[in-house]
Amino acid sequence: MEAPSINKRNIGINFNGLGLAEILLWAPYANKVSIKLDMKTLSLIKQERGYWTLSTDEVKPGDTYWFDVDGKQLSDPASLFQSEGVHGPSLAFDLNAYKWTDAPWQNPPLEDYIFYELHTGTFTSIGTFKGIEDRLDYLVSLGITAIEIMPVAQFPGERNWGYDGVFPFAVQNSYGGPQSLQHLIDTCHNKGLAVVLDVVYNHIGPEGNYLHEFGPYFTDKYHTPWGSAINFDDAGCDEVRQYFIDNALMWFHDFHVDALRMDAVHAIKDFSPKHILQEISEQVVQLTQTTGRTYYLIAECDLNDTRFINPVNKGGFGLDAQWIDEFHHALRVAAGGERNGYYTDFNGIEDLALAYQNAYVYHGQYSEQRQKTFGTNTAGINGRQFVAFSQNHDQVGNRMLGERSGQLFGFEMQKLMAAAVMISPFLPLLFMGEERSEPNPFLFFVSHTDKRLIEAVRKGRKTEFADFHARGEAPDPQALETFERSKLSWDILEQQPYQTMLHYYKTLIGLRKHQPALKTLNRDNMTVETNAANNTLMIQRWTTDQQLICLLNFSGKDQPVAIPEGINQWQKLFDSAHPKWNGPVSSPEILNTGLIAIPPATILIYTQYHA
Repeated sequence: MEAPSINKRNIGINFNGLGLAEILLWAPYANKVSIKLDMKTLSLIKQERGYWTLSTDEVKPGDTYWFDVDGKQLSDPASLFQSEGVHGPSLAFDLNAYKWTDAPWQNPPLEDYIFYELHTGTFTSIGTFKGIEDRLDYLVSLGITAIEIMPVAQFPGERNWGYDGVFPFAVQNSYGGPQSLQHLIDTCHNKGLAVVLDVVYNHIGPEGNYLHEFGPYFTDKYHTPWGSAINFDDAGCDEVRQYFIDNALMWFHDFHVDALRMDAVHAIKDFSPKHILQEISEQVVQLTQTTGRTYYLIAECDLNDTRFINPVNKGGFGLDAQWIDEFHHALRVAAGGERNGYYTDFNGIEDLALAYQNAYVYHGQYSEQRQKTFGTNTAGINGRQFVAFSQNHDQVGNRMLGERSGQLFGFEMQKLMAAAVMISPFLPLLFMGEERSEPNPFLFFVSHTDKRLIEAVRKGRKTEFADFHARGEAPDPQALETFERSKLSWDILEQQPYQTMLHYYKTLIGLRKHQPALKTLNRDNMTVETNAANNTLMIQRWTTDQQLICLLNFSGKDQPVAIPEGINQWQKLFDSAHPKWNGPVSSPEILNTGLIAIPPATILIYTQYHA
C-alpha cells in the first residue's frame, strides 16, 4: 500500500490519467470482495490493514456498480454519486472530467468574508445547484462575498436539512449530483464569490447507513445525540481517520471549495494523542503548500473553548474560525426575545456587551443552566476567528414553527439586529432570506422511507420543544407541505416592506466593506459602554484613519446617550430610523459633545476622519 496522496482522492473509485479505474476499499472484516457491474464481476486483491484494491480498464465513468462483500451486495462507502438514492447502486464518476475555468481565482482573506448561509433545496423553487446559480447575481449585488451551503452529502429521499447524510463523498442526487456542484462552484468563483461547504464529521445519519458492514467506523465508547459515535480513537481508527481526512481534502482539491464549515465539532469524541481536527488542519496546510491555494476550516462548537481555533504551536487544533452562538442568544434576548430553553442563561444587553468584547458571553464565569463554570478567555484572538449572526438555520429551524426574525420582531428591531451583527468585530453571517425579512418559515423536514424512523423523528421533535414550553403541534417533518412552506418567496422582492429591507441590508454591507473602522477586525480597537437601565449600548471602534461611535437603543422609547469628546464634530454615517428605511424620524447630521436622544429600536453611527 502506498502512502495516501495529499492532492488526490485515495479511497473509492478514481480514474487516473491513463483512463484506468483505481479501486480502493477498506473492508477489514471481509474474506472475499469483488465489484459487480451490469455484465461482469471483478475480484479485488486483499492488501494489508484490511484494504482491497484493483486497477482496471473495465470500469468506466457512468457505470453503476455494487461491492460484493462475502456475498452481501453493498454500495460503495466512498461513492461519489448515488444516482438512485441511498439504497441504490453507486455510479462511477470521474472527478477529473470537469474543465475548470477558475484558474485566476484567489480565495479572499477570511476577514473579507461576508457569509450567506443557504439550503439548496429551499433557496429556490427548483431546489437545485442550478437554482443557486441563477440567483448568484442577486447575492453579488447584495454584497455577499461567500456563500455557505448546508450539507450536500447524500441523504435519504429528496428533502432533508443535510445533517442525515450517509455517503460523505457523494453529492446529493436531487440537487444535481457532483458535476453540477463543480459547475456551481466554478461559476461562483468567476463571479467573485467564495464557497463554504457544511460537512458533518460527528455522526452518520440512520437511514442508508451501511458503513458498519465494512469495518469499525463506529465505536460504543461514546454516544452522540444523533446516534453512534464515529470511531476516531478506538481499534481500527487509523483507517476511519484517513477516510474523513480524504473527504475534507477532496472538497478542496476536486471541487475547489474554499472553506469547510464543520458541524458540531464538540460532538466529535477523540482522545488520540493528535485530535482528528488537528490532523485535518495539518493536512490542509500541506495541501495549501502543494497547490498554492488558500483553504479555511470553520467550526461550529458550543464549548467556548479556544483550543479549537488556537494554532497548533499553541496547543490548539489549528482551525481558522468558529461560529459564536452566544452572540446570537444575547442579541435576541436584548431585542426582547423570550428567555426559555438555552436562552435562560442570558440577560440581554449586558451579555451582548460581553459578546462584543469577548466573543463568548461565558468565558470563565458560572453558568446557571449548565451548573458549572464555563468557557475560556479569548484575549489576543483576532475577530476574524469568530462568526456572528442574528439568524442561522439552527436558530430558526429548531423553533417549533420555524419563525424567522420577521415573524418575531418588529421592522425597526429587525434592522437594529442586522446592524448589531454588521458593526461587530467578527465575521458576519446572514441566513438566506433575512436580508429582505423573508416571511416564510424555515421548518425541519425529512423524507425517510422507514416508518419507524419517521415516527421516531416526529416524537423527537415534540420532546425537543419541551424546554421551550411550546404549545400546539409541530409541523410534520415528513410532510411535503412542510418542505414547500420553507422555500424562499422570490416574488416579494418588488413589494414593501421587503424591498426596503433589502436596500437597507445592501447599505449596511457596503458600510461594513468600506468603512476602515468596521472592516478592520482588531478587537483591541474597541470599547463598549452599557446602560442596562436604558437598554442601550455605545460601541466605539477606530483605526489610525477613522473613529466611529455606534449608538444602539434596544428599548421601546427614546433614550439619552452622552456623546464622547472628539477632535472634530461627529458626522452621521448611518441612521436605521431614517424615513428612507421606513423609520419614524431622522437624527441630526452633525453632533458635538452632549446628549442625543436615540429613537426606540434604532442604531445611529457617527464618524470622525483623522487628518
